[in-house]
Amino acid sequence: MALDNEVELYGPPAFELEQKVRVRKLIRNDGTFPGKELGAHLAKKGDVGYVVDIGTYLQAYYIYAVHFIERGVIVGCRKKELELVEE
Repeated sequence: MALDNEVELYGPPAFELEQKVRVRKLIRNDGTFPGKELGAHLAKKGDVGYVVDIGTYLQAYYIYAVHFIERGVIVGCRKKELELVEE
C-alpha cells in the first residue's frame, strides 16, 4: 500500500512519453542514482525536461524518467515532483 494512501496505479499515468515537464522542488540523490554522492543535487526547482520512460515503484506509484537535457541526466521523479509545461 502506498505510504500516502494513494495508489496511483489504479488510474492512468499523469504524464505521457515525450511530454515537457518542470520540477516543482529540488531533487536530490536518495542513493538510487549511480555515480553521484548521496544528497547530490540532480535537478533544481524550475528545471525543464522530457518524460522518456514510465515505470512503477512499490506496486503503487508511477515513476517518470525525465531527461534533463541541459544537466545531461535522466532522473526518476514522482508525480508530485513534476508539473506539465504548457506550450
